[in-house]
Amino acid sequence: MQIINPPMSDGTTVEIIADQYIINNIDDGADLLGNLYYQGYAQVIIHEENINPQFFDLKTKIAGEILQKFVNYKVRLCIIGDFAKYNSKSLNDFIYESNKGKAVNFLSHTDQAIEKFKH
Repeated sequence: MQIINPPMSDGTTVEIIADQYIINNIDDGADLLGNLYYQGYAQVIIHEENINPQFFDLKTKIAGEILQKFVNYKVRLCIIGDFAKYNSKSLNDFIYESNKGKAVNFLSHTDQAIEKFKH
């Protein structure tokens, strides 16, 4: 795993870049959150290709468990990717509702995440 741009312009935002899955299961998500929280990051950008596809199957409850931890610790999260390929009404509805708020967002570009974090 490579953490890039630490710190970004505001000092509390980090973007995770990796050649492999960083989040395979709930424990991986909790470990990532713990490490970043301990380092003082309040805003995290991670790319869809670094998350096991099972995360995006809401029946597995991986997404719900991990995202709830980010919300509980007040660490904002933007997941960057192309989510149209997941043919799931429940996932699409979840993404739509998440994107109405500030805690967890699913966006297509890093620039959008950085802009979202400004508000």
